[in-house]
Amino acid sequence: MALIKEIDYGTPIRLSEKTVTLSIDGQRVTVPAGTSVMAAAMSLGTKIPKLCATDSLEPFGSCRLCLVEIEGRRGTPASCTTPAEEGMVVRTQSENLSGLRKGVMELYISDHPLDCLTCSANGDCELQDMAGAVGLREVRYGYEGENHVFAKGQDGEANENWLAKDTSNPYFTYDPSKCIVCNRCVRACEEVQGTFALTITGRGFESRVAAGPTDFLGSECVSCGACVQACPTATLMENKVIEHGQPEHSVVTTCAYCGVGCSFKAEMQGDRVIRMVPYKDGKANEGHSCVKGRFAWGYATHTDRMTKPMIRAKITDPWREVSWEEAINYAASEFKRIQAKYGRESVGAITSSRCTNEEVFLVQKLVRAAFRNNNVDTCARVCHSPTGYGLRTTLGTSAGTQDFKSVAKSDVILVIGANPTDGHPVFASRMKKRIRQGAKLIVADPRKIDMVQSPHVKADYHLPLRPGTNVALLNALSHVVVTEGLIDEAYVRERCDLGDFEQWARFVAREENSPEASETYTGVPAADVRAAARLYATGGNGAIYYGLGVTEHSQGSTTVMAMANLAMATGNIGRDGVGINPLRGQNNVQGSCDMGSFPHEFSGYRHVSDDSTRQVFEMLWGVPLDPEQGLRINNMLDEAVEGTFKECVVIQDIFLNETAKYAHVFLPGASFLEKDGTFTNAERRINRVRQVMAPLAGKDEWQVTIDLARALGYEMTYGHPSEIMDEIARLTPSFAGVSYDKLDKLGSVQWPCNDKAPTGTPLMHVDRFVRGKGKFMITEYVPTDERTGPRFPLLLTTGRILSQYNVGAQTRRTENGAWHDEDVLEIHPFDAESRGVRDGDLVALASRSGDIALRAVISERMQPGVVYTTFHHAKTGANVITTDYSDWATNCPEYKVTAVDVRRTNAYSAWQEKNFEEDVTLRRIAERLPDAAE
Repeated sequence: MALIKEIDYGTPIRLSEKTVTLSIDGQRVTVPAGTSVMAAAMSLGTKIPKLCATDSLEPFGSCRLCLVEIEGRRGTPASCTTPAEEGMVVRTQSENLSGLRKGVMELYISDHPLDCLTCSANGDCELQDMAGAVGLREVRYGYEGENHVFAKGQDGEANENWLAKDTSNPYFTYDPSKCIVCNRCVRACEEVQGTFALTITGRGFESRVAAGPTDFLGSECVSCGACVQACPTATLMENKVIEHGQPEHSVVTTCAYCGVGCSFKAEMQGDRVIRMVPYKDGKANEGHSCVKGRFAWGYATHTDRMTKPMIRAKITDPWREVSWEEAINYAASEFKRIQAKYGRESVGAITSSRCTNEEVFLVQKLVRAAFRNNNVDTCARVCHSPTGYGLRTTLGTSAGTQDFKSVAKSDVILVIGANPTDGHPVFASRMKKRIRQGAKLIVADPRKIDMVQSPHVKADYHLPLRPGTNVALLNALSHVVVTEGLIDEAYVRERCDLGDFEQWARFVAREENSPEASETYTGVPAADVRAAARLYATGGNGAIYYGLGVTEHSQGSTTVMAMANLAMATGNIGRDGVGINPLRGQNNVQGSCDMGSFPHEFSGYRHVSDDSTRQVFEMLWGVPLDPEQGLRINNMLDEAVEGTFKECVVIQDIFLNETAKYAHVFLPGASFLEKDGTFTNAERRINRVRQVMAPLAGKDEWQVTIDLARALGYEMTYGHPSEIMDEIARLTPSFAGVSYDKLDKLGSVQWPCNDKAPTGTPLMHVDRFVRGKGKFMITEYVPTDERTGPRFPLLLTTGRILSQYNVGAQTRRTENGAWHDEDVLEIHPFDAESRGVRDGDLVALASRSGDIALRAVISERMQPGVVYTTFHHAKTGANVITTDYSDWATNCPEYKVTAVDVRRTNAYSAWQEKNFEEDVTLRRIAERLPDAAE
């Protein structure tokens, strides 16, 4: 294996139906109109020297290395900023050009440290490469004059031009002495990331890169790595490269954090990861990344990793390390014992959206074929199960409608119940770029999230609804569309069930659904609702993006259907730039659902009660399958409390997490760096996950499932995850055309991938809905049973922050704690003042369910009456205070609406104190006895 080196065309590849033909160094080349001379030359394999140019950024033309000669033109124009033209004759090499380029390079080198042999960029430095490319052999200018290189001048006095390294960021270092002021980092922060955290201060010789008036850690930098990736020298360099040196080979794999599914090159030294570099050919991220995927992968080799199987009879016993064989046999014997005593339905399993499609598929197969029941569910139950129900009911399939790049053609974007800059930052960068280009933005969120206003992005309408009133708001938007004649009648007549539409139209036209009436519930001014509805309906391509702020409600499924109603009524499904798009929270939430992890569905969302479907699985698996729906997660837990669902908790993970405190068998898992398989992201994109290091525990997770199935008496035989995918393809119509060979050839595919769509389906419902005619659903607003009152006058809602992920099992074991080392409570100044709460105070947060304590942050992001916290730190216990209410259709918990009160305190809650104690007592590991050989 070698390092994967991607072609850099110098300027972005342009797309145009019109082409131009020109001659470069005597070779004719035809390129799309708008292509730069530099990119046209690179398409021939001709590398024009460059320093300020790279194809992820718009041309800048500052370094003056890429000069060329063009017949009929005076001077030597920069090839990066010169568009190719029909009939143009270009020369990239001549004595004149050679002399000019050497002169430019001399000037760069005259103010640059000549420490190449000990420089961290040695072997990967464009400045070094360009010095060689132009034939630079000497530098006529010395360091006698002013420079940025040395801390002291030749007279021993301090050099006022020199700046010390900025090592504040835990992941990369900024060395100003090596900066050539090419602007690539600044432009990457603006054009790719959209944060605008970097700038060039000073003019002329005084010019230098700055992260504002502070260091990198204290600045607005979000540590996405775009600046590091763009830097052509060692000015911005990963600390791991500084520590270990340059990598020597790379493997393309997929990030295991959020549902964007970014592709990365894991750049390695042997089996040690040196850095994760975003892959330009990754269709989900196209060379961009966030702080988690780019830098927060160190958890994979953290000292907390558990690599030995363990068992114990009671959770109060210390864990005992055992062999894989003993652990598997013990788990199987317990399952057999429980089923023999209490019946077939007394055991089940929960699959994880952290796992690959292949691993998830095998677990649900184990439940159905070895346990012989349908008691299997997935963590998607508690996040996006309403998405599956709502979109399947209205459109016919349980997934989003678009690919990510579709947003580049959106004219109006509605973001509801999602915080893309924190939860899905790489996609947020795409969205912000489109907004900077002129797209209109509507944000429906209780908080003033960054999408409401941030550098060069401002929402046209912020609809700060009260938590729990999504349905009322969407009905009000639809009311305006219907009563003001903004329906796309031709679309509805052609694509939708007219009877359902007419019933729905009469329903939303009622006065109780008007913006004026709904304002009582939502708190959103009726005039803003009307204006936002008109904008969405008449502003061109309208796209809806949503997250857990939609689904984790008692009316989560209703809200999803209400969004579908609105999109269908305005004709905003079935082409680029429109659609209904769930921003999935985990790397394989979509895939875990696709693979049949729900208790009522086989893979491909086919009900277990369907005889013909069940027979297909029975023939291949060789056993009769249960036609009755199994238990959901919450049903399993309820039954465990009641005693009919017997507890022997077997967990597979890489850490002794919170659940492991209550387990009897611990099977060590594998991180994404140790996995081989596939993930399916939020846009239905199936991406390869490739193993870059051997599993630290000695077994792949899919092999462990096979071993357990065999110990239970059911034979599974697979030699490689590709064989599992082959079985998935045989059994799942939407995956019928998927294979590892195809994924390796195409990079990725979006399901459905079958005979009708052999290379996948970027856009759903183009000519017709999957269900045939689109189905409008009556979406009556029913207030949640969780109400505020004198004892609990505030509403709590929860969410994520950029640097942390879910319960933090991974990110808390990285340097990301530099940005967020504890959960805090955001509270509006009015609510804080009325309770005597000051910024930084420890406060008690109490609900009808429980209480916790955490620090208060006074913030005008909040509206009066609403408080907010994250759930990234298990010690906080945010979900201790949430309610038992759930979505009426799917039982997705209502995490986003809890009536609470806040008061100052000087102690942590009783639950927190108990949890601190259990962290020690329930995680004890017995001392290992010495081996006989010792």
